[in-house]
Amino acid sequence: MIVDLPDTTTSAISKKIMSLREQGGVIALGRVLTLVVVTKSGLEEEAIEAANDASREHPCRIIVLADAGAKAPTRLDAQIRVGGDAGASEVIVLRGYGELAEESESLVAALLLPDAPIVAWWPHGAPKSACETSIGRIAHRRITDSANEEDPQRALDNIRNTYKAGDTDLAWTRLTNWRIQLAAVLDQVDSSPVTAVAVEGASDSPSTLLLAAWLTLSLDAPVTIVADPAGTGIRRVRLSRASGDVQLFRPGLSVAELTQPGQPAQRISLPRRSLRDCLAEELRRLDPDEVFGQVVRTLERSHKNTDAIGTEPADRELADIPLGRLVHA
Repeated sequence: MIVDLPDTTTSAISKKIMSLREQGGVIALGRVLTLVVVTKSGLEEEAIEAANDASREHPCRIIVLADAGAKAPTRLDAQIRVGGDAGASEVIVLRGYGELAEESESLVAALLLPDAPIVAWWPHGAPKSACETSIGRIAHRRITDSANEEDPQRALDNIRNTYKAGDTDLAWTRLTNWRIQLAAVLDQVDSSPVTAVAVEGASDSPSTLLLAAWLTLSLDAPVTIVADPAGTGIRRVRLSRASGDVQLFRPGLSVAELTQPGQPAQRISLPRRSLRDCLAEELRRLDPDEVFGQVVRTLERSHKNTDAIGTEPADRELADIPLGRLVHA
């Protein structure tokens, strides 16, 4: 069911939700959190679809703040989606015009679930400091997606410079399966230390930088980034050891090959993660992600490295970028 409320107020929206509940229990009450999605009008549907899918694991109230244009006359249009149009959640879309186009706690205050955690998500247009925004200040967790920004590396810089406990980024969440596989491999091999690491990944992927930083912190070894063409994701991690190299290589989008000394090559399922899967993982935990905090706060960006990442030289060796030894937080 979709109910449109043009030129309305948050008080009227709240009353309509109560009315729908009284009319037939259309909206279930077992919500565990409020998810506030801050985006632009016209970009909200992908985020709503992912949030609806994630809500089947984490029932929640989804409030979407969609900037519909600051130059238009001030008004608030709303839409309430329940039942089959809202997964296991209830969706409230607020399209603000004029003075109401900017995200504001006052727009959502009357619609927040009482005594429930608040998660804020910026699928596009991440703020310079998520924790200092009107919505970020009231949120327990703050989710951005640097991969959707015009300059992903600058977005990571913003997170590093303004990081507060509770901040996270979906570029980090996309690495979960890579981190699990690499940790499992190192648990199985002998105790020979890793002396060098090479991470091969897309030149436009902030996940490549975060994986390299995590490996540097975890292994205390120098890391080299090998830049691939944009859009290819992470392809390879090679761990150099005196007893033989370990390599995890994903040539396509879903299956990787693991090679290690003295064992036949193994094929491992390692698909790219969907937006729904990444969001569901972040909603699973409402405490700060301390590992992400350590990684992002020690991630150093050098202008020399940035220039190299942005190129696609014919000789792959020219794309080798020394990340350098990062300092533990």
